[in-house]
Amino acid sequence: MHNNFPLAAVLFDLDGTLLNTAPDLITALNKSLLHFGFSSVNEGEITPFISYGALAMIEKSVPSDTDSNTKNKILDWLINYYENHIADFTQPYEGMLSILEALEKQAIPWGVITNKRERLAIPLMKALNLSERAACLVCGDTTAHSKPQPEPMLEACLQIGVPADKCIYIGDAQHDITAGNHVNMRTFSATYGFLKVDDSPENWGADVLIDHPLEILDWIKTYTHAFK
Repeated sequence: MHNNFPLAAVLFDLDGTLLNTAPDLITALNKSLLHFGFSSVNEGEITPFISYGALAMIEKSVPSDTDSNTKNKILDWLINYYENHIADFTQPYEGMLSILEALEKQAIPWGVITNKRERLAIPLMKALNLSERAACLVCGDTTAHSKPQPEPMLEACLQIGVPADKCIYIGDAQHDITAGNHVNMRTFSATYGFLKVDDSPENWGADVLIDHPLEILDWIKTYTHAFK
């Protein structure tokens, strides 16, 4: 990697990267499971599956012989509950607000590319007063295909008006890194996020592994004189 490349924008995955949404999502999951007669689950067991969507969380939580109709009913109930409790406990990760403020101070736009559907991502960003600050919000249903396909990445660049190869994309799942690499973004793997025990982020092809959000700012400083 070369220092001082012309950084045009910093883009984040949402769940497990920009925001710790686990408390609200697990609460919604457990309430939906109990509503349909299933046992609640431990947060630590299910959190690693958040990056793969609510259905993946449900499939990990119910017996393997549970029929798809039941799982879909649980999913609908979960989403309805979560929509009404979108940010009861969710907060940006430690240090993340400092990073956003630093970027804004230097007029470097930042945005979000998430597989979370617009129905949920838009009100979540609004609830945390991030909507007006973000230069873009590309969701799982904004484009025809979601990550790991390249369309969301290109849509974000189009909305901001920046070239993909001058952007950093930060995510906590392999599909995040794959999507960023598809369009030649600098990719950072957020190992502090919702990783599974058998995940190997060092093998995902990311340019950088980030163990704490504040490390993001350190790396940005190596790419630009803006913070010096």
